[in-house]
Amino acid sequence: MPSAAENTKGKQVSPFHECNTSPLIQLAFSSLISASVKNISTRIAGVGAYTPSRVLTNQEMEKMVDTTHEWITTRTGIQERRIAAPDEATSDLALHAARAAISDAGIDPRQIGLILVATASPDMLFPSTACMLQQKLGLAPVPAFDISAACSGFLYGLQIAHQFICNGTHSHILLVSAEKLSAITNWKDRSTCVLFGDGAGAVVLEATHNSRGVIDILLRADGSYHEILRVPAGGSAMPVTPDVIQQNLQFIQMSGKEVFKLAVTAMQDIVEEILEKNQISPQEIACVIPHQANTRIISALADRLGLPMDRFFLNLHRYGNMSAASIPVALAEAKAEARLHPGDKILFAAFGGGLTWASAIIEW
Repeated sequence: MPSAAENTKGKQVSPFHECNTSPLIQLAFSSLISASVKNISTRIAGVGAYTPSRVLTNQEMEKMVDTTHEWITTRTGIQERRIAAPDEATSDLALHAARAAISDAGIDPRQIGLILVATASPDMLFPSTACMLQQKLGLAPVPAFDISAACSGFLYGLQIAHQFICNGTHSHILLVSAEKLSAITNWKDRSTCVLFGDGAGAVVLEATHNSRGVIDILLRADGSYHEILRVPAGGSAMPVTPDVIQQNLQFIQMSGKEVFKLAVTAMQDIVEEILEKNQISPQEIACVIPHQANTRIISALADRLGLPMDRFFLNLHRYGNMSAASIPVALAEAKAEARLHPGDKILFAAFGGGLTWASAIIEW
């Protein structure tokens, strides 16, 4: 007859398998595990960013559509943006950022238990861009999936990863936000083409029993406003046809004034909510890293919080709006510029299509 060891070969065996442990001891052991899980939090162990080498300036935009450098900078603060090469897919951008984050974390890639990719511009409808990234990293069969929350994608991903870590499922998670928005931008539409750029940012998140790490995350959405910021075609509701292409419905559409007003209000409200909920004053925040969409939105948030603009990290003048990638790219650059110090409280805020909006506070 096969032995007990042979019977269980290749199987996951519970700690109580073929054990005469009493129910009382089992209950105590389970309680210890539960208490340990409850004490787990999530910290950012490594960061990475990648932006394509091609720079598209406002001066070049003047030759493409009826606009001016002065109009773009006055209305948005953007001076230039990065554009991916024709043969660079979103997963390629993600790969560069992911490798940088893994290197920064100083871990073996095989320690990663889950791969999340937040993107509004996936390689294709399916398979997920996360699966494409997993293959390029050589990390099969690690689970991988995409998150679709537009510009709020990084913070939605942070919450998902935080839950997986806090419940003890994974100890290391790779979260990447990557966008090739140039592929879904109508370069003849001056109201949108001046705004967007390509890039990717990544973080390695790990379990910690230290108090430093994620303090809180708030997520919100309102689908009743879905029509003011969207890509109408390309899904099941409106498959791509010659007629659709002729109408440019496969590209980003935005009602700029409505989005601006809602973004200002939503970001201000959710930031005030998360600060009040956690009894943290704005003055305790060492650095604010907002979604990089428009300097006027960020300036309005600074005024509402009573914080000087030098407390905010901005890089949209160089990259424009990179949707989900904006916050992690800014985070990586803030770290590189020594703007973040141990014990600093960092505030994140984002707003995007859906509509979705979110905020998070971490201790660095």
